Amino acid sequence: MNLFKATPLTLLLTLIAAFPTTSIEADEKPLNIILFLVDDWGWTDGGVFGSDLYQTPNMDKLAREGTLFSQAYAACTVCSPTRSAVLTGLYPARTYLTDWIGGHAPNYSNLPLQEPEWTKKLEFKHTTIAEVLKQNGYRTASIGKWHLTPKGKPGSPEVAAYWPEHHGFDKNIGGNQFGSPGSYFAPYGKGDGIRLNMPESKKGDYITDRLVDEAVELIENWKDDPFFFYFPLYNVHLPLQAKDEYIALYQDKVKPGMRHTNAKYAAMVHAVDVAIGRVSDALEAAGLSENTMIILTGDNGGLIRGGLTSNAPLREGKGSVYEGGVRVPCVVKLPGGAQGARNETPIISNDFFPTILSAAGIQNIVNDTDGQDLTPILSGASETIADRDLFWHYPHYHTQGSTPYSAIRSGDYRLIEYHRDGNVELYNLANDIGECNDLSRHQPHIVNKLKQKLHAWRDSVSAQMPTPHPDYDPTKPTLNPSQTKKLKSKK
Repeated sequence: MNLFKATPLTLLLTLIAAFPTTSIEADEKPLNIILFLVDDWGWTDGGVFGSDLYQTPNMDKLAREGTLFSQAYAACTVCSPTRSAVLTGLYPARTYLTDWIGGHAPNYSNLPLQEPEWTKKLEFKHTTIAEVLKQNGYRTASIGKWHLTPKGKPGSPEVAAYWPEHHGFDKNIGGNQFGSPGSYFAPYGKGDGIRLNMPESKKGDYITDRLVDEAVELIENWKDDPFFFYFPLYNVHLPLQAKDEYIALYQDKVKPGMRHTNAKYAAMVHAVDVAIGRVSDALEAAGLSENTMIILTGDNGGLIRGGLTSNAPLREGKGSVYEGGVRVPCVVKLPGGAQGARNETPIISNDFFPTILSAAGIQNIVNDTDGQDLTPILSGASETIADRDLFWHYPHYHTQGSTPYSAIRSGDYRLIEYHRDGNVELYNLANDIGECNDLSRHQPHIVNKLKQKLHAWRDSVSAQMPTPHPDYDPTKPTLNPSQTKKLKSKK
């Protein structure tokens, strides 16, 4: 594929290749970079993040060696848009990839609003972080979940054309069109499609273990060159499946009154922690620990349906309009940077693109994204970055509670605007992290100020809006009967 896309960013890439100007000295090897993106991972799903059940010594160690961001956000309340934001540095509203690919529209038969014609793939016109790094001498691998292709027959040309290897990655291990495996144990379920690009596995192999096996081998094989691993784990997405020995670690630890009470889910989190530990050990064995940046974060809030996890004190979870749907764990280790730091600066998925480029010494294009460079915080040079607002735009319905909405985080305030009727909710997160006290009627001046900012931002990115559905009948149920039955069975 042609990596030089017709965008302003591409023109800068061409200039970089011709006239490289980086902060890395000529005789100094650039940093290796590993970005772990954990699926459906709740804000408190780890020991260092406040869990009273999950044992995560490797996450805890990473936090001691780097910076924990307590107010980190996913770019969307569902996965595909956030994945796009991580890879491109662009808000989902700008790329029009605003829902998980598949979406919930087929589950509804009667809605007041119809969603826009959104983009159901990562388009080639958007340059990825892998492409930029590859242009600057990095070897690149996507290891795990992709879920950025159009829907279609698994492995068909129109689907495979959008796999990671066509978006700047030298290696695609485990990435295809699926958002989750049919089973975490080989042969992984869902027929042959889920096994596309999966490493060869023996029956019963746990998918996370096999992906880490491949990563460990790549570290050894690529240790003489700078490399970037985009490592989007399938854990802890459904189906709820874990290794028996991990489940056994937690079965007797669950006690009444604990925040987290699901031993099998705890075992899935444990598998993530083991994965981080194994990769860290491989870096140590290869002599790369002190030259590798590690980012650990999530793609959206934790799924609370069926008692899987709890995002408390946050309100609700994945698929909702509230903090529990978008606030995620985040730890970043920058070699030579701050250690054991806890930072309260609000950050978002878009920030990783410019941050990675800055850490890699590629300073030229960090302003061509919707994110901000976090390296001043990570290095310990500053405790914050320039003030800015954060935005969300989800013109869709989700069975976990979302109706079409937009939102803004400005300072301590978070305003949510619903597209159907224009109603708003306003919360001061400084003293109401659980979003229990709607201030919209009491602080109209704040509401008006934030609405103006939100609308101006939507206009600036040409955000797609839902439109009234001409066939909507308020006397009829919104969900298809089969979906209503399915949701009731999972409560």
